[in-house]
Amino acid sequence: MFTGILCLILLLSMFSIGTVNAEAANDLNAAVQCSFVIPPEFVPGEEKGLFVNVNSPMESSTIKYSVYDNGQDRVLTNRERQELQESGAKLIEDESMNLTKEIYESQMSAAYAKEYGQDVGFTVDTFTNIKVDGYPGYKIETSYQAAEEEMVHQTVYIVLSKYRVFTIAYQRAEDDDCTEAFEASFETIHVR
Repeated sequence: MFTGILCLILLLSMFSIGTVNAEAANDLNAAVQCSFVIPPEFVPGEEKGLFVNVNSPMESSTIKYSVYDNGQDRVLTNRERQELQESGAKLIEDESMNLTKEIYESQMSAAYAKEYGQDVGFTVDTFTNIKVDGYPGYKIETSYQAAEEEMVHQTVYIVLSKYRVFTIAYQRAEDDDCTEAFEASFETIHVR
């Protein structure tokens, strides 16, 4: 189950792979934080931003929160600017606004296949453009099943701002009883 969270983190880092800087999208507002209510049956896990069900391992559901910061709201010193120019690193466009169902499914399917060493049948069930407090984003519902394991369902919220991408991933096994808790948590997502 935690493997799925790791694959999600791999995909989300695709926004920054091979880059030193990414240009901030000009048409987005800046946001500094994303907040949401963690259901009472979830407690902090061993890694930052991970919350696990209190009945783990009997209940394998998790919630993972992460923030990708493109660093463009940071003012570089003259020395840092010179080092960046001398390094030859090129600036790239932040492609988070261009995410599609096909791109997400392809990237995640490849990440899961690599992680599990097999095709897990990763599919995107729904891919919806959303707005959270005026910030654009995506609600993505997916499922996959590795051999000899239960079907896993994920609901991922990705919220975009000028300098930060906020991601909240709710993941549960087929028999985990946390759908209502997840739905209540979805309703509390806010970005400021």
